[in-house]
Amino acid sequence: MSNASIKKLATKYIMNTYGERDIALVRGEGCYVYDADGKRYLDFLGGLGVNCLGHCHPKVVETIKRQAETLIHVSNLYYIETQVRAAQLLVENSFADKVFFCNSGGEANEGVLKLIRKHAKDKVDPNRTDIIVFKDSFHGRTLATVTATRQPKYHVGFAPMMPGFKEAVFNDLNSVNALIDDKTAGILIEPIQGEGGINNPEPGFLEGLRKLADENQLLLAFDEVHTGCGRTGSFMGYQTFGVEPDIVALAKSLGGGVPIGAFMAKASVAEVLGPGTHAATFGGNPLVTAVCETVLTTILEEDLPGNARRMGEYFAASLLKLGEKYDNVAGVRGKGLILGIQFKEDPGPVTHDVIDRGLLTYKMANNTLRFHPPLNVESTHIDEAVGILDSSLAKHAG
Repeated sequence: MSNASIKKLATKYIMNTYGERDIALVRGEGCYVYDADGKRYLDFLGGLGVNCLGHCHPKVVETIKRQAETLIHVSNLYYIETQVRAAQLLVENSFADKVFFCNSGGEANEGVLKLIRKHAKDKVDPNRTDIIVFKDSFHGRTLATVTATRQPKYHVGFAPMMPGFKEAVFNDLNSVNALIDDKTAGILIEPIQGEGGINNPEPGFLEGLRKLADENQLLLAFDEVHTGCGRTGSFMGYQTFGVEPDIVALAKSLGGGVPIGAFMAKASVAEVLGPGTHAATFGGNPLVTAVCETVLTTILEEDLPGNARRMGEYFAASLLKLGEKYDNVAGVRGKGLILGIQFKEDPGPVTHDVIDRGLLTYKMANNTLRFHPPLNVESTHIDEAVGILDSSLAKHAG
């Protein structure tokens, strides 16, 4: 099938929640994908940060084949060996004691919200229900997580939103402190805001949140759906910033392409979720957790967080050089291999032109192009991406 024929069928049969697209990706290898017409693209979007080992990594492919021939799915009414091993890797390389597996980042954050409220009701004060979230945040598309998402465009058409959320300003501790009262149960934050524009925390901000949480008996939860599993240059994003939360949500890089999410917590927090309080039919099934174990093992054994740190510094420096050439470039945001190049105004034609030139990226927050290359990306791939962006800016930005 061609791009055009796939698009025609999609228009007929698929709900139009993603808008019009021009290409259909049908094959991938490493940092590259190919569309139905045979054109090759350098993939620096990585399935929105999912493909941390690139496309069709041999270890992932072999794991899927082997596990598919062994056991694909059983209920969580039984112990699952691959799930236990994947959880062990997460616990042994983080602050956490316990893990719950689900199917997506939205589900992971939904579980985090439930855990914050249950912990407050059981251990602090049953009247504590409110959760502080942040302007420009993004936490998912369920009704609760889209309410926690503080970008009004995602709320349109879905009112009334869920009660119990208060909006603070990212990087403003005073705004957080002003919202804390006898109904506050916890704080949920992305260490680096993703969909909001790749916004970094200022020095002292996350430390300040930890202090406020401790002083007021609040849980501090990090949404690391984007930043977890090596993306920022550490195994977990919180390790990059040296601030330990009580709960972390994960997805995206956790499975290298299979649909999986998780949230993890200290034992004293996790224990409030007893039998029957939370569940997921497909969560942590043998197939996805076998892949998760392979992905996590590869990230750790090959020191891919270290590569993300080194290649991220190289990539950011290369993008900053573009800022010296083109007046429209405002700066570079992010850490490791979660990066964005910010423009002073809507980059307009550049957004589409780079795709036509063979580079996959994505515009967000109106003026930022985001990049999530694989954690095992090489400098030659970065040079290729920067070269394509340079050519497009030369044509359209002047």
